[in-house]
This record gives sequence, structure tokens and C-alpha cells, in this order.
Amino acid sequence: MHCSWSEKAEEYRDTDMSRVGVMVLGPAGAGKSTFCNSIITHMQNVGRRAHIVNLDPAAEPSKYEFTVDIRDLISLDDVMEEMDLGPNGALLYCFEYLLENLDWLDEALGDYNDEYLIFDCPGQIELYTHVPVLPNIVRHLQGQLNFSLCATYLLEAPFVIDSSKFFSGALSAMSAMILLELPHINILSKIDMLKDDYSRKRLKRFLNPDASVLLSNADKDTNPRFHKLNQAIANLVDDFGMVQFLPLDANNDTSVSTIISYIDDVTQWAEGQEPKEPNDEIDIEDM
Repeated sequence: MHCSWSEKAEEYRDTDMSRVGVMVLGPAGAGKSTFCNSIITHMQNVGRRAHIVNLDPAAEPSKYEFTVDIRDLISLDDVMEEMDLGPNGALLYCFEYLLENLDWLDEALGDYNDEYLIFDCPGQIELYTHVPVLPNIVRHLQGQLNFSLCATYLLEAPFVIDSSKFFSGALSAMSAMILLELPHINILSKIDMLKDDYSRKRLKRFLNPDASVLLSNADKDTNPRFHKLNQAIANLVDDFGMVQFLPLDANNDTSVSTIISYIDDVTQWAEGQEPKEPNDEIDIEDM
């Protein structure tokens, strides 16, 4: 049985971990790198030190320089050229190579004991569903490097305000949550792209979703042959009771600060805080 958000946070409070990191996950285009940069900007504004650890061997240039960059070890372009592999095959090769050379990662992270590390991860879901690449890296960071970790999973708000698409996104988020076995925060990114009141009102129903309402909407939009599948997915979401989301406008410091406060709760950055439940103090009308 999977424990609740608060129970998982308390479990990590009872450990003796001192190094703090957040894994930034989600499909390609969900705004992961933008979120990482927003965290850095906020941290600089409040006087906290944070660094981006780039784990994407195909990363694009970033606003802030990567403190640790997997491309210093191996790059996607080099592997594709030298091994004659496609992008997905080359990505898997890069991570297999990283797992064989974790001493490189240990050395690169060795000097950052009391600072906030943001692990910017690739968008390919198969890195934790089909092959245990990211789960193995997570276990190494926890077991060998003494990290207290939190996973954040980003989905684009404009994409998931359709019920059937929400089910797809929720399943991918649940997959990451189950396989990584970390305190897990789901985020609906790019809410600033929802310009009209109708879309923003629709968004609210997906932050703390009622499976029965979503099922009704999904059935209206899909072929009847898929209604049993919709019911099964809705039941899964409802049974877990863990697919909740925080809204993110990466250009709004209040929005970024709110999410960081949740991350701080589950990673024990500030001792003595009580674990929050998603959406306790969030009003998207203020964003």
C-alpha cells in the first residue's frame, strides 16, 4: 500500500539525511528547464544558494550555467554520431554509461553539502518505466551520497484541462511516483497560457481532481467503446487519492515560492514545519 503525501514526508523527516535535492521530471516541453531557472532566480532573490545539475545529455542552452553537466561526461550528439544510434537509443546509452561511471557524479557533487541541488532530468518516460535508470540514480543519491530528495512532475496545464488528456498525464505522473518511491509533487505548468476565465475555471477541477466528475466529462468526449477504460483509470486515480497538482506560473515569484515551500517541507529544509497537503493555500486567481 502506498502512503499519503503527509506520511511520506514524515518518513523522510525521520531519516538522517543532510543533503537536499529536487528531481525535476515530466514530458518534453512541460517547462522543466524553465522551472529550474525560476527556482534559481527565486533562491538568489531570497539569499539561498542553489545549483542546477543537468542530467539531460541533449540539453539546450540555459539561462543559468549548469554547475554539474552530464555532457561533460557524455553527450547525446557524440553517441549518435559514434554509435550510429537514434535519439532514444543514444539517450539510453548515455545513462547506462553514467551508471557505469557514478564515481564521476560523486566527485562532481562532492563539494555541495549544504546547498540546494536541482536535478534537471530528460523528458523520456522510458527512463523510469521501461528501464530502471532514474530509479537507480535516485537510490545512489540517497544511499551513497546521503541526499534527501523530492520528485516534482510537470504537466502542461493547457494540455490537461481536457479530461481524457488529464487521465493520460495522471497515469504518467503516478508511474513516476510509484517507481521512484520519493516524496512526490505534481505540478501543472504554464498556467499563464490559460488566458480566458473559462479555461482557468476548468483548471481548478484538475488541481484536486474528483474522479467521478472527470469520468463524466471524459465519457462525453470519447467513443463509447472506451468508457470501460475511462472507468478503470478513474477508479485507479480515485483509489490512490494521490494525484493532486499545484499550479505553476514560472514568471510569477509567488507561484514559484509556493511550490518551493512544499519542496522544503518534504526535504526537511526548514525543520519544524508541518507537512502541507496540496492546494491548502493556493488560489490561481492570484497568479
